[in-house]
Amino acid sequence: MNPLSTAPTAAGTSLLEDFSLEMTGKDVSKLEDAAELIPPGTRINVTFLGNEDLRMRLEAARAVKRLGFRPVPHISARRLGSRADFERFLTGLRDDATGAEVFAVGGDPARPEGPYADSLALIESGLLPGHGVRHVGISGYPEGHPAIPDDVLRAALRDKSAALAAQGLDGGVITQFGFDVDPVLAWVERVRDEGITLPVRIGVPGPAGVRRLMGYAARFGVGTSASIAKKYGLSLTNLMGTAGPDRFLHALADGYDPARHGDVKIHFYTFGGLRATSEWVARFRKEALA
Repeated sequence: MNPLSTAPTAAGTSLLEDFSLEMTGKDVSKLEDAAELIPPGTRINVTFLGNEDLRMRLEAARAVKRLGFRPVPHISARRLGSRADFERFLTGLRDDATGAEVFAVGGDPARPEGPYADSLALIESGLLPGHGVRHVGISGYPEGHPAIPDDVLRAALRDKSAALAAQGLDGGVITQFGFDVDPVLAWVERVRDEGITLPVRIGVPGPAGVRRLMGYAARFGVGTSASIAKKYGLSLTNLMGTAGPDRFLHALADGYDPARHGDVKIHFYTFGGLRATSEWVARFRKEALA
């Protein structure tokens, strides 16, 4: 296939059959604006940011459900001040019937604000099943983490997978976004070799400005060498331009082998906005079916 081609392929479109999106608690109006473009039942992750409170997080999850989508609220371990804070959040989600699926993450603070140091601690607390949680998403880092050694990340993924199974919880992995398919697929294959069979959602940036994408990449330790940027379609000489995930998804479809990589789908980080990402996905899928 021509690496510069932007025409959708059947394989690339199949990866988008059950994609998921991400929003913040402040994005309710933006979700309402984009709702007509998003397939009913789409999973929409609601982040757990430090500048948002319990009310805002619960309202965002309710809005996702009201609009016909599946809310996946994030729970940030190191942002929880106490066990009571954790229980209040879970109780609110249970009462609103918005907490069947959650995403457990360590969170940004270097030091925990309460008793939970990481997402494994949330899982091992035993509180999730008792509050109606049935599915727990966890993080994966194909290109590593700027503050966590690779061997620690690998052990943590194994431990979390085992802890979910021990509690009878379904799970899945959402990876950090990247611009290079090769390390992503190599990482998925290593995960399968270690016996972890959880479905994997590969993180992909939705269409956004190049400057913004580069800023997020620097923040999260994502590789952006000149060669990688060129492969993705980023222009390091035109930071005012925009870039979408066309080339990345083509390369992913070309390299994806279900026998080796297992259950793989796409998760969009909506850095350029919910509507821009939703419009891009709808257009990509329409062109594939034309």
